[in-house]
Amino acid sequence: MSSRLTVVLSVLIFFPLNFCSSRSYVLDDKVGLGRVFDGIGGLSGGGATSRLLVNYAEPYRSQILDYLFKPNFGASLHMLKVEIGGDAQTTDGTEPSHMHYENDENFFRGYEWWLMKEAKKRNPDITLIGLPWAFPGWVGRGKNWPYDFPDITASYVVSWIIGAKQYHNLDIDYVGIWNERNFNSNYIKLLRYTLDKSGLKKVRIIASDNLWEPISLSLLLDQELSKAVDVIGAHYPGTTTVMEALKTQKKLWSSEDYSTFNDEVGGGCWARILNQNYVNGLMTATISWNLVASYYEDLPYGRDGLMTAEEPWSGNYVVESPIWITAHTTQFAQPGWTYLQTVGHLEKGGSYVALTDGKGNLTVVIETMAHDHSWCIRPPLPPYNLTSQNATFQLKGSFVIYELLLDVFFTCLWPLQPSEGWFTLSLGEDEVYTLTTITTGQKGCYPEPPPPAPFPHLYKDDFNIANPFFSEAPYFADQTGVFEYYINLTDPGPHVFTLRQVVTQKPVTWAADADQTISVIGNYQWQNLSVTCDVFMESVKTGGVFIAARVDKGGMSVRNTKGVFYWVFADGTYKVTNDLAGQTVLAEGLSGTRAYGWHTLTLKGQYASGFLNGYPLWKNAVVLTPKNGWAAIGTRSFELAQFDNFVVEAQ
Repeated sequence: MSSRLTVVLSVLIFFPLNFCSSRSYVLDDKVGLGRVFDGIGGLSGGGATSRLLVNYAEPYRSQILDYLFKPNFGASLHMLKVEIGGDAQTTDGTEPSHMHYENDENFFRGYEWWLMKEAKKRNPDITLIGLPWAFPGWVGRGKNWPYDFPDITASYVVSWIIGAKQYHNLDIDYVGIWNERNFNSNYIKLLRYTLDKSGLKKVRIIASDNLWEPISLSLLLDQELSKAVDVIGAHYPGTTTVMEALKTQKKLWSSEDYSTFNDEVGGGCWARILNQNYVNGLMTATISWNLVASYYEDLPYGRDGLMTAEEPWSGNYVVESPIWITAHTTQFAQPGWTYLQTVGHLEKGGSYVALTDGKGNLTVVIETMAHDHSWCIRPPLPPYNLTSQNATFQLKGSFVIYELLLDVFFTCLWPLQPSEGWFTLSLGEDEVYTLTTITTGQKGCYPEPPPPAPFPHLYKDDFNIANPFFSEAPYFADQTGVFEYYINLTDPGPHVFTLRQVVTQKPVTWAADADQTISVIGNYQWQNLSVTCDVFMESVKTGGVFIAARVDKGGMSVRNTKGVFYWVFADGTYKVTNDLAGQTVLAEGLSGTRAYGWHTLTLKGQYASGFLNGYPLWKNAVVLTPKNGWAAIGTRSFELAQFDNFVVEAQ
């Protein structure tokens, strides 16, 4: 962790015994054990948060993956949760569904399959979790709600789990059920039935993977529902749970948490909740949204990942402080270990947890995070006081004779010999300690990656890839709709390999998808740029496509996107607008464009001018705002359309 926290954590004073000036705490397994530890994980998706990771060249891509998943190296994550893509905007972009249409199946779209395999390659024991944030429109049968036809939704989700095994040899361990409004008990029961009928009895269900209530009370009242659900998952629980959830005796997880800028305060947030989710809420797993900040930083929640990898064009990435905060637990305790009952808060602020494997090993993690250096983006953190303190610990039960190793923020491992089971630590503010019998932990490292660099001023892509490893073109970040590599077998000419927008129906989603599709690319700071692209409309009369510059919004704000949008339509007209919605018209007229023919669009300059097939069509559209933004391509509606020979040049 940079600046203040790193400096403080390098300072440690060890007191063998100092009872008069310190509070004592007992670590004892003879009074009984607590709950079983299920792990710490990261979340890829919800949405498109790992989008740029796949575009890194080697060796940098593998290095990033090692920092995330390789045991005893970096974060050494125990769990990976991924989005079951639904063709919809789910925070920072869209992820493709394995079933765009009801009669369609393709288990090679997107990058989550690849990511799960890379995680398994490094840690064969990693727990895999899938959760749909959204669904293709056909699942809702015309409604923005996926549970009116629960059999269809259950079959859709189960097909993804079957495909993971059949095509990628991936065993999905858990599947989540989530929505913003409420949960559907009939759907949960039907999903359990469909899983069992499909030979997937080992796949367990997390519900509601959002809030403690009303699912907890329903589990107490409905025995059949209780049998179907294995884990109650909450998002951003603020380290607390509710009495009804405890009464169910189910596993309690913080199934989505953190979501905080990954500077030293974000690292403090992560350190505090990793301990206090159990101390306060008896949650036995915590999963970070997100795994790695690998999306354009100017999208919503930029850099809210355990580490940052947002420049595949330069190869630069940053191993942020949450990686090593995670390692303080993950490298010294494994799923299946058990918390001691003797965990809690420190007298002058902070917390401690202790875990054992039941085979003679003990790990204790202590955090002393001050309020102003550990607040998370959500929920609000109530005020509290924390000061430096001496803390005396007594090992009892089977731990009384232990010698421990003391680790301070992965800076060193010091032997610590308790005196008749007693030892005292001097704890400052904003510190993390691990005391453990495990000797295999290490702070892995690679040579420094290349320095950061802006997106290239000149970028071209002709999409001429016969067998693409990933379905999306490099650096394009879909914000509504899905743009995939396509082989146009009907065109024997220069446009055989293209990029195609494939979503033809508005998806079922909690976020605000635009009514138009759009994919952004480039440098958000660009002001004066030229964009050229060949376009091909596939909807007669109603079709429409655009290229754009200075695009200022994406993610959940995509409906309100502004910029310079140059549209042509299949009815032979064109339009220039200041917004994606097409409400603020700067110019319009006849273009002669039609469907099923290729047209070359060019948008030039800060005082924008437009060209069609190399000839000027309009010029000098004065656009005062936004002054900067990405380049983009897209369509008038959810419709099929193709793009080729994309070029962007910034001055």
